[in-house]
Amino acid sequence: MSEALRNYGTGRRKCSTARVFLRPGSGEVTVNGRTLEDFFHNPTLRMIVRQPFLVTETSEKFDIEATVSGGGNAGQAGAVRHGIARALLQGDPELRERLKAAGFLTRDPRKKERKKYGQKGARARFQFSKR
Repeated sequence: MSEALRNYGTGRRKCSTARVFLRPGSGEVTVNGRTLEDFFHNPTLRMIVRQPFLVTETSEKFDIEATVSGGGNAGQAGAVRHGIARALLQGDPELRERLKAAGFLTRDPRKKERKKYGQKGARARFQFSKR
């Protein structure tokens, strides 16, 4: 396998980071050495991972090999999607307009808000009792 035929993209979402390698192939997706269906059991998360291919109409042209760490299921799926979009862009800069319009090139900045002291959570308070 030649390194020239391999595109790379780093994706991030919440606390997750994904390293995505894109190479010409038949559309096979591997995440942490497992198939997409085996790694993401939820069909919604699998759909999120495939979105960049649907927008660019390149679903059966590339094989994906991704390593993802940190965070939970939704964050990891979002990180893989971000990485795939960046890798597609590295391979073909003409796809930028479509990927950007769909919002796949923007790193989602939303994270969990920290718990505050003297409270039950980030925003939730303990119940107030007047008497």
